[in-house]
Amino acid sequence: MSKNYLNRGFQAARPNEKWVMDVTSLPFNKQLFYLSVIYDLYNNEVVSYKISQVNNLQLVFDTLEAACKKRPVKDTLLHSNQGVQYTSRAYHPALKTYGMKASMSRKGNCLDNACIESFFGHLKAE
Repeated sequence: MSKNYLNRGFQAARPNEKWVMDVTSLPFNKQLFYLSVIYDLYNNEVVSYKISQVNNLQLVFDTLEAACKKRPVKDTLLHSNQGVQYTSRAYHPALKTYGMKASMSRKGNCLDNACIESFFGHLKAE
């Protein structure tokens, strides 16, 4: 587990400085799909996303790998909630291999990850 380094500092001075990440569910034709998104706080851009029928660590890793192939990520702060994927033993070592720094919301505090929650809210409303 990590500290809340983002600490609701939702502005970034440069691209790839601060990213937020989360997974949401999307119902479609009586099925449930999961959308994993990494979002850059510099310009409110979706850096990468993946869709799966399973909400698991592999979905998060696939989203992370796609982002790291597109962008320079050394020293990028990646903020998430304390979901099971982000607290797994494999997650933090994966970030370290990319040179990224993990940040996590306080337990049960969705406002610490408000930017990505707001993005999902707008997406679902559309």
